[in-house]
Amino acid sequence: MVRDPYEVLGVAKTASDDELKKAYRALARTLHPDLNPGDKRAEERFKEVSAAYDFLSDTEKRRQYDAGEIDATGAQRRRSWRAHGGGTRSNRSGFNFGDNVDDILSEMMRRKTRGRQGGENLNRGTDVRHTLTISQTEAATGTTKRITLLSGKSLDIRIPPGTLDGQTLRLKGQGNPGIGGDGDALIDIKVDLPAYFSKRDQDILLDLPISVQEAVMGAKVTVPTIDGKVVVTIPPGSNTGAVLRLKAKGLPGSGGTRGDQLVTLKVVLPEHDGEFRKLVEKWGPRHGYDPRAKVGLG
Repeated sequence: MVRDPYEVLGVAKTASDDELKKAYRALARTLHPDLNPGDKRAEERFKEVSAAYDFLSDTEKRRQYDAGEIDATGAQRRRSWRAHGGGTRSNRSGFNFGDNVDDILSEMMRRKTRGRQGGENLNRGTDVRHTLTISQTEAATGTTKRITLLSGKSLDIRIPPGTLDGQTLRLKGQGNPGIGGDGDALIDIKVDLPAYFSKRDQDILLDLPISVQEAVMGAKVTVPTIDGKVVVTIPPGSNTGAVLRLKAKGLPGSGGTRGDQLVTLKVVLPEHDGEFRKLVEKWGPRHGYDPRAKVGLG
């Protein structure tokens, strides 16, 4: 028999939403399977606590439970139908043979329609959500990850190749149990990028430091992409702010599309190099130029 969810969480029926959450978190921190490896009793207690919180955090279910309309499993309590003449009697179907036939037929059609529509079955277990962070390489090639839901259930998640950031994988029947069927587990995918990358829509952005010699003379340098390292050519005379576009090296999108990688050059002066300073001191007076003239600041 499923216990009273208020009793499971150790709160009064008048508890606020914040009090419910506080009680759940305190118990979850103590009972979580990761903190109690191999302890089946703690695992079962964690599942019970999670199910109780999911039940009471659903505003409609809590209202119906408090009103005595459903039990702790979410199942509707049997109700009697008032017969003509003021008496009450019921059969297993929930209908009384003395009720108005039109009313009975209407109720039967309502139940049938609700069952066909799906998602409106109040006895169905609730869905659970979990965020899973994977690397861009794992998203592109596919992988398998093991996760543990708040209910304590461990699942092996198959990430298909080409999975996108923000995509949600639905695992049927892996949510919270219910008398009308188990809910689903919704796995929200977050694709993590290395810190030196940023993104703009489907484009990958990278700031690439280059030396003065590479900027002046041109060079071939190695650049990271989400597919691996590639060699790019820096044109002679490149300035800070120049952008190199690597076609189709960005993030994949729907319909087989793919963004670009935009590499912004950043010329970096050598630090504490006395010889370089003397070279510039000699070069400057003979080759003076105004870098601000072209933008109207000269």
